[in-house]
Amino acid sequence: MMRRWLMAVLVLGAVPASAADTISGRWITQEKDAVVAIAKCGNALCGRLDKFLVLPKGGKDQRDINNADPTKRQRRLLGLTILSSLTADGDLWRGEIYDPKSGRTYTSEVRRKGPGVLEVKGCFGVLCRTQEWRKAS
Repeated sequence: MMRRWLMAVLVLGAVPASAADTISGRWITQEKDAVVAIAKCGNALCGRLDKFLVLPKGGKDQRDINNADPTKRQRRLLGLTILSSLTADGDLWRGEIYDPKSGRTYTSEVRRKGPGVLEVKGCFGVLCRTQEWRKAS
């Protein structure tokens, strides 16, 4: 009896761990200008700007020139973490998203909308903007 209970706990305990991988992968942004790679970062998931599909003015060496913090304006955009601290809350992932075009960080919610589609939402208070990202091949 004890062994069955332990096995049930181990099996049920594995469900959140596999759920953590449901949004992992490489995703093309709605504007089709970049690829974001989502992967495990410590105890959470994060998304890094992995590839430009449309080169910005500064080319591959484009810097974070719009950042509200002047000390961060020399950071390269390529490789920059734009999704951070994503933790699972059921089928929803909550964390933060950084928009290099505005230089601002927003609260974020990410969820699978279907096979190969992520719904990515950034909010400032009650004002939100939602995008759909597609799985990169």
